[in-house]
Amino acid sequence: METKKPYYAVIFTSTLTNNVGGYSEMAQRIADLAKIQPGYIDFESARDEIGISISYWESLEAIANWKANTEHLLAQEKGIKDFYSYYKVRICLVEREYEFKR
Repeated sequence: METKKPYYAVIFTSTLTNNVGGYSEMAQRIADLAKIQPGYIDFESARDEIGISISYWESLEAIANWKANTEHLLAQEKGIKDFYSYYKVRICLVEREYEFKR
């Protein structure tokens, strides 16, 4: 990911309840919806015992607009009601990055 720095990362860490029917579909829909939002850069995620999803954004304003998106708000409510036993959101400024790739 070659991106103008600095930019922002929203790190969403979660654990799921046992009620996960429909979760994968909702998570995919929200990831797809995020990709078309102004200021969106990229998305990465992994899930095992805990889930870690990181979305990357050009600005704090872009993050606030995404958080206020109607469909995203409905997914957040559904997640709190049915899917998550725990979650934490961290918003971080990315000032530099490096990577290794074989």
